[in-house]
Amino acid sequence: MSSSTDRFAPTQKFVVSPPESNEKPSTRPAHHANSTQTRYPSVSDWTKYFAGIFVGYSIPPVPMNIASLIPTQQPDWGVDLSREEMKATWLGHACFLVELPAPRDAVRGARIIFDPVFQDSRCSPVQFKGPQRFTPAPCDLHEIPAVDAIVLSHNHYDHTDTPTIQYLVQQHNAHVFAPLGNKPYLSSIGVPTSNIHTLDWWEDCTVTISVSSSSTSSSTLTVTDVQFKLTCTPAQHTANRTLLDRWTTLWASWTLEDLTCPGGKNAYFAGDTGYRTVRKGEDPESVPTCPAFKEIGEKLGPFDLAMIPIGAYDPRALFSGVHAHPADSVRIFKDVRAKKALAMHWGTWILTSEPIMEPPTELRRECDKAHITQEEFDICALGETRAF
Repeated sequence: MSSSTDRFAPTQKFVVSPPESNEKPSTRPAHHANSTQTRYPSVSDWTKYFAGIFVGYSIPPVPMNIASLIPTQQPDWGVDLSREEMKATWLGHACFLVELPAPRDAVRGARIIFDPVFQDSRCSPVQFKGPQRFTPAPCDLHEIPAVDAIVLSHNHYDHTDTPTIQYLVQQHNAHVFAPLGNKPYLSSIGVPTSNIHTLDWWEDCTVTISVSSSSTSSSTLTVTDVQFKLTCTPAQHTANRTLLDRWTTLWASWTLEDLTCPGGKNAYFAGDTGYRTVRKGEDPESVPTCPAFKEIGEKLGPFDLAMIPIGAYDPRALFSGVHAHPADSVRIFKDVRAKKALAMHWGTWILTSEPIMEPPTELRRECDKAHITQEEFDICALGETRAF
């Protein structure tokens, strides 16, 4: 990214176009349960996975040498990488900070942070019970450089964290982009209405911000406009903050496209998603798969970078409908037409029963089977920045 002195350069202007829909359905979308955009149970079978009884399952132990198994480094935000590249820094679980290429006369490119959660406590409505974080964030929240946009995939506690959002909005005047139904929550935690933008699947908006110019020849502050587009895209999941509000907020994946620099770098953030529902005794290769990912790839791909979940998948009969196994992750990589991918949604909280270090092992095995190289689909260290 840019020099350390410019890391906290604030945005001078922030303009968001009204959401535009890539599809204008004449009838109510299938993922809407009513006509008032207040309930979202899809008609697909995968949303009904809670019909089964949730039973206890074994909790895997945290290896004693977890710090060496999941390396952590202090983020440098790619300060030594080319300004012409898109940069992505993994900050744990599903959180990535993406900086788009910087125009020649700007101190930095637009910065977008996805699903930021920096609490070291439990990802739960209560702090006396729930998954405990076992790998800390690679930096403190106050060390995050100025971010322009916070993009949320859905409102589960391992993806939407109230103190983190409040800090980033207050400190950087960041705008928040979220799927439909999340405005009441964001308003309740103090995010100004002007900074809240909720979108339905296949709606997009263009964001124009002004960042400081890199020129130092004048004492007068000059700014440079940069633009990017966010598109809210489907995912196979669910959303709720309590036991009483399930299906009242939407979940999503997102695409990001740079509209400023030549080449138009773009990225796909899968959020939290399943790929197919595999019930007990079924062959995963014989069950239907979610068609949304191929549709995303056909309409908006190929992508320079895809951020794809690989963990929290066992028992499969319970979680396959909402969480991707590495075999699913590889299929998503292909479906969205990703050129490169980084893994996420693992190594932070114990959410399910697979061994903690199984997801990266399974990912490598599945990639080998699909003839996808490590350079194409990789796992980075916590705090590491990669260029694309």
